[in-house]
Amino acid sequence: MVRFGLLGEKLGHSLSPKIHNLLFRELNIDANYSLLEVEREKLPFFLAQAKEDLYGMNVTIPYKTAVIPYLNSLTKEAASIGAVNTISFQNGVTKGYNTDYYGFGFLLNYNGIEVKNKKIAVLGAGGAARAVLQYLSDNGAGNILVVSRNPEQAEADLREMQLTVPLQFCDYAAFASQSGDVLINCTPVGMFPNIEASPVSREVVAKFVAAIDLIYNPVETVFLRYAREEGKKAANGLLMLVAQAAAAEEIWLQCKIEDKIIVKIADTISGEQ
Repeated sequence: MVRFGLLGEKLGHSLSPKIHNLLFRELNIDANYSLLEVEREKLPFFLAQAKEDLYGMNVTIPYKTAVIPYLNSLTKEAASIGAVNTISFQNGVTKGYNTDYYGFGFLLNYNGIEVKNKKIAVLGAGGAARAVLQYLSDNGAGNILVVSRNPEQAEADLREMQLTVPLQFCDYAAFASQSGDVLINCTPVGMFPNIEASPVSREVVAKFVAAIDLIYNPVETVFLRYAREEGKKAANGLLMLVAQAAAAEEIWLQCKIEDKIIVKIADTISGEQ
């Protein structure tokens, strides 16, 4: 049996073991995926040992950046995003990837949401937004506006990213008068248990053609309900979550996972929530 896991701190509510074990079942692979809660001061020792014990590993908050100095190499996307969520251990060599990047692309393609030459607004400038911004830039977005409570800090935080599309920044008050093609929520506003909240008003959502919320619990946030009721395209983050997990397994197992398997697992988990 090959072993994989998720490195983080407080992982009790993670869906990762369920997703990966469903993927293993679909692929008919004898493997196990577990939660690896590690205290920060023990991280160097843990990573050294993981090379011997694990075939591969996912990484979540608060270690997506902290693991980078201990890796032998990074993909171009992971280096620019400045965060790693997948590590491969092959022949004693550690390499860091960011499969959130690919998961976001899968979410867009499956829902038929175009970003090339489009006017896009991204709510939030934290870790979740970085992979989204990298994908948008690499795939020809026409205009990217980052909306943050502190635009100056957001600009400073994102300055080192290797983006081909220049970012614009504003706060939520200034954003109220904006419109565009795609509106993406990369903040935790509206996530369980605070499910009555939305990062922006219905009136703001109505001025966009499509709305994406990276949140997947609840399946339909207030933000997405606004979009649906206004007749807009609306997509949550569950498909991205499953697709990034599948991308990690493709790296670890050197295989190709069919799109229909990703969709099937997302539907299974959605039906259980």
